[in-house]
Amino acid sequence: MAIASTSADAVRDIHESSKSATPAGLNIRPRNRHFSNAVIERRRWVGGDPFASAFFNALSVTFPAGETFFIESVKKFRKRVPPKLQQEIRAFIQQEAIHSREHHCFNDHLKDCDFDISRLEETINTVVNGIRTRPEYAHLAATMCIEHITAILAAEVIANPEHFAAADEHQRKLWLWHASEEIEHKGVAYDTWLHVTRDWNPLKCWLVRCSFMAKISFGFTKNRAKGILDLLRQDGISGPRAWFGLFHYALIGKAPFRRTLWPLLQFFKPGFHPWDIDDRALIQLAESKYEAAIMEQEPGCARTKAPQRGAGKARLKRAA
Repeated sequence: MAIASTSADAVRDIHESSKSATPAGLNIRPRNRHFSNAVIERRRWVGGDPFASAFFNALSVTFPAGETFFIESVKKFRKRVPPKLQQEIRAFIQQEAIHSREHHCFNDHLKDCDFDISRLEETINTVVNGIRTRPEYAHLAATMCIEHITAILAAEVIANPEHFAAADEHQRKLWLWHASEEIEHKGVAYDTWLHVTRDWNPLKCWLVRCSFMAKISFGFTKNRAKGILDLLRQDGISGPRAWFGLFHYALIGKAPFRRTLWPLLQFFKPGFHPWDIDDRALIQLAESKYEAAIMEQEPGCARTKAPQRGAGKARLKRAA
């Protein structure tokens, strides 16, 4: 009984705190970086590793549609929250819009490497459109859950340099920049959720967010694995070799899935808040790695060198 009472109190305490819980002194600031001219010069851009490259490529394909959805979900509630949280939502929207723009260009570079990403795009669009048919609170709950997943993946790739140790330099900077901002705004959707559901029964709030995370984490894993295997097949790797290689990469070798399992499970704890995991130091660590030599580029998807296939040139002119 004492344990149950403590858990209920923890749920109530965090649920009733509907203000921003972003750590004092941490400002969410959009950094208008331009990595669009960073042509992918080799298909296996993560140190020649086909499995690591496919892993991050499959993630990137989800970002334009996914982050557009996150913006839509949080923007609906911007005028209903306290002033400080309103400001953070505004910064969150700006950051996500820039991420979407840059990964749209990254994905176009994938197409120039002769990757067909249409099936992966269709999958993410189907998922997002399915969530859009549900009530507004469901949009926010889904956003809150996926933001936690992206934040813990972001922390993993910054904290463990081995992930991008041999990656192409420009691509490494893109991913470190993106990861640092995912950590920076990781509490915004969650704080918005707490405010929007402040009149809910605390137990109901906890059950809803946990059920959403269970479904989303399963779907995220299944769909990303499917997308990775699709890209590997296009890279000449299929069958048992693809399955074993993906399993080894995700869970045994660099193991981004295994290493993020514990922070994922923390989400289910009563009274959890994303900033219970204080990884602010990783933001500065990432910035130190990409700020030193910011590329001089113009905005948009203009090329600095000819793409690897002719069809990409016309497509990127349309996107510019």
